[in-house]
Amino acid sequence: MKVTILAVGKMKDRAQLDLCADYAKRLNPSPVIKEVGETADLEKHIDKDAFVIVLDERGKNLSSQEFADALQTAMNNGKSHLQALIGGADGHSDAIRSRANLLLSFGKLTWPHMMARIMVLEQIYRAKAIIAGHPYHRE
Repeated sequence: MKVTILAVGKMKDRAQLDLCADYAKRLNPSPVIKEVGETADLEKHIDKDAFVIVLDERGKNLSSQEFADALQTAMNNGKSHLQALIGGADGHSDAIRSRANLLLSFGKLTWPHMMARIMVLEQIYRAKAIIAGHPYHRE
């Protein structure tokens, strides 16, 4: 499954960039990370055929297994492209939220959107490991 991360803002912190790169190199094919200037710019980059995950505080709080199940279901339904959308400080518009195939929350805590990139890459890697039966994930 092809992976694209659509994110508001430019990541500059070397440690964060290194963590993103670490998880990106574990994924095959390598994910594409597109940085945009504003949340309104995200909508222009959404692939109409993609399985779209929108990270939003109002979303579902899934376990890693449930997230893997959602990705497996998407693939079983013919989705070959996953796009994860990460908004800026003001979150997402109603239009973006309504386009989501999965509205996902990383819990009730507020996370900086730069950290969300690392977290979503790790969870996509973990989900693919679960689907493949790889021992990376432990229950």
